[in-house]
Amino acid sequence: MAMLRITLVNTKGGCGKTTLATNLASYFAGQGFRTTLMDYDPQGSSRQWLSLRGEHLPPINGVDAVRQKIGVTRSWQLRAGLDTEVLVVDTPAGVNGSQMIELLRQADVILIPVMPSLVDMQATADFIDHLIRVGKIKSLSKQVGIVANRLRAGSRSQRALEEFLRGYDIPVVARLRDSQNYVNAMEEGQGIHELHPRTAAKDHEQWSPLIDWLNHDAQGVAPILKGSGAMGARIDEAMSC
Repeated sequence: MAMLRITLVNTKGGCGKTTLATNLASYFAGQGFRTTLMDYDPQGSSRQWLSLRGEHLPPINGVDAVRQKIGVTRSWQLRAGLDTEVLVVDTPAGVNGSQMIELLRQADVILIPVMPSLVDMQATADFIDHLIRVGKIKSLSKQVGIVANRLRAGSRSQRALEEFLRGYDIPVVARLRDSQNYVNAMEEGQGIHELHPRTAAKDHEQWSPLIDWLNHDAQGVAPILKGSGAMGARIDEAMSC
C-alpha cells in the first residue's frame, strides 16, 4: 500500500494533538500496519510516550524531527522508512511560515483538534482563516477534518463548540470525551484501543467515526469554509448559547 501521511496541526497548544497522534499511531500499529510516529514538538511528548511503550505492544517507529543529529543530513533524519505504511506527524504549537507549508505539503490528511473553550475556538478560527487566506489548504488539495476534543456531555462549552463548528464545511470526524482513560494510556505508553474494552468501551465507540473516515471517506478534498469572515461574531454567538 502507498504510505498514508496524517498530520495533526493547530497553532494552539494544549488542544490534544499529541493525544490524537499517539492514539492514531497505536491504532494503526495494532491493525498490523508498519507505523511511524514523527515528533516535531520540542516538548517531545510523543517521543516520551514511545519510550514508555512495552515490548509486548505492536511496534511503532519513532522519528525525532526536532534535534539535529550530528553527521546526518536533515532529509535523511526525517525519513519515515521505506517500509512505512502509515506516518503520523505530531506538530508543535505556534508552527507557522515555511515549516507550516512544508508540513501541510507532505500530508495526505490534516486533522485539526479543537477544545470547547473560547480561547481554543478563537485560536482555531484564526488558524483556519490564515490557512484559507494564504491558500495553503486549497492549493495543496488536502483532506481536512476537525476533531472535537475533551468534550463534557451536555455542558455549555460543548454546545458552544458545536455552534462554532457549524460555521465550517470541514467535517467534524470525531467527538471525543474528556476521559481519564487517555491519561492512563499515555502514562503506560499505550493507546486507547489497547486498553481493555470493558474499561474504554465508550472511547472505542467514539473513535469509530474517525477510523471509518480515514479508512473510507478521506479520499476527496473537503470544502473549507462557508465564509471566511466574521469569525469573532460567530464565536461570540456560540458562547452565548
